[in-house]
Amino acid sequence: METTAQQVAEWMVNEIRERGMLRQEEAIAYVKANFGEQFVFVNEAGNASLEKEVKKAFRKLHRGRVAWDRDGFFWGWT
Repeated sequence: METTAQQVAEWMVNEIRERGMLRQEEAIAYVKANFGEQFVFVNEAGNASLEKEVKKAFRKLHRGRVAWDRDGFFWGWT
């Protein structure tokens, strides 16, 4: 079965719900290894980032219950 952006987003929300936070580099590494390279890209700043569809599905799923910590490069449960 083909992995979808929705499945990646669900994994992210579950990780954050269980652990309270998810570091970006951990998310990128896990997503690449377990879901595939197609869900990760390098942005203009040269940083690895999650694909737009993943971010969209992620936002819909957490409905504002997750906050991004810009200084720490992680998402945290609010």
